[in-house]
Amino acid sequence: MFKTFYKPAIFAFAASIFIISCAKDNPVVTPTVTAFKTVKDADASVAIQWNQTFLDVERYASVYRPCPAAMALGYIGLAAYEAAVPGMPEYQSIASKYQGLTIPTAESGKEYNWPTVVHNVYATMFKHFFSRVRAEDLFKIAALESSLNNTFAQTVSADVFNRSKAYGQAVAEAVWTYSATDTYGFDQYLTPRPASYAPPTGPGKWTPTPPGNQAAMFPYWGKVRTFAISESDKLAKPPYPYSEDKTSPYFAQGLEVYSLTAPQSQEAQWIAEFWSDDVLNFTFSPPSRWLSIENQIVTRDKVDLQTALLASVKLGLALNDAAVACWNSKYYYGVQRPVTYIGKMMNNTWNVGALTSTGFLQSSPSFPAYPSGHATFGAAASEALTSVFGNNYAMADASHADRTEFNGKVRYFNNFYEMAEENAISRLYLGVHWRMDAEEAVRMGYNIGRKVDALPFKK
Repeated sequence: MFKTFYKPAIFAFAASIFIISCAKDNPVVTPTVTAFKTVKDADASVAIQWNQTFLDVERYASVYRPCPAAMALGYIGLAAYEAAVPGMPEYQSIASKYQGLTIPTAESGKEYNWPTVVHNVYATMFKHFFSRVRAEDLFKIAALESSLNNTFAQTVSADVFNRSKAYGQAVAEAVWTYSATDTYGFDQYLTPRPASYAPPTGPGKWTPTPPGNQAAMFPYWGKVRTFAISESDKLAKPPYPYSEDKTSPYFAQGLEVYSLTAPQSQEAQWIAEFWSDDVLNFTFSPPSRWLSIENQIVTRDKVDLQTALLASVKLGLALNDAAVACWNSKYYYGVQRPVTYIGKMMNNTWNVGALTSTGFLQSSPSFPAYPSGHATFGAAASEALTSVFGNNYAMADASHADRTEFNGKVRYFNNFYEMAEENAISRLYLGVHWRMDAEEAVRMGYNIGRKVDALPFKK
């Protein structure tokens, strides 16, 4: 029996308050039937609103970053796609690829309102996955659920609304039940720093880093379920061997990081801050950054719901598998962070955990360096987004454009690969990764994204 993590009483109470409020402001009207014969007939507003809610909530969710957030995006994207695919004539279910996953069947010949279906998938999955968040965020989820259900109930006939709502909830519950059978994911979601894990010791091995010197995070994430990759895809190529020889490639990697960070150009500083997405309560996490990018595209281009769901399922599955492969490799090789090596070999006062030019506090994350999580997420995501929006999709990323605490000003890119590679190099500018971390992560991430795109989505 899987665990139920969400708090139904809180959601029910929030929903009742919201519905009462809506009833006062909105007189009863006769529903106007809005028929969406296919998912492509509908706009993506429901997906946009839930994606933004994910970004808003995950920013403050302490146990979700980065790996559980990627897992949640994988299952949420899969559930929304599977619920909508009966209304996507060119596409098919991929559930048969996953042993133990059974998706409820839509009623043959019956009409469904696809935005209502998708909305109730998101609402149900959010209540399950976001059970350990702030009370105000639980209310935010409940309020959006009530608001959109109230809207859809007034724009479609009662039987279509009820059928669509029930179907969306049923698919979500089926995917949630399947997700909860992955004990490695859920055990670490509940206990991200297990006391049972003791990191290996020896020259060049990872040790906790300042300022917090925190215990290893998500050491067993490499055992979590994947959707598209094989066991061989989960292991990065070997890094450079540890060496204190000043003529060695390993020393050259450390010297490069040291040279890039002190002194640092204004452009490098901007890139480092722009892509950081590290600090709880301050920004969303690295995998969620790519959901922000997707949501900007869907909003700007006014894409249809089918395209939005296809982007979300590919992105979510890619991010999930990127987290598993990257963390499997991190704890397999156990490579130390640059701050440890630079402090020993070059400057014992050097510390990445310093304030940036605009007061943005950074430090080395509490897990091994090789390969880079940011770079693996970015490369996998860039492949996923490219497969939907094309090789030459130029855009301005405004994920942090309204922030004044650090340099989040808009940056412009000719395609998603440019974004992925700048995201990867930003970790050297920040001082938290070696070049080998970034380069191997990009290679591995691209491979993961291609494996996701090769799944049999199309008939």
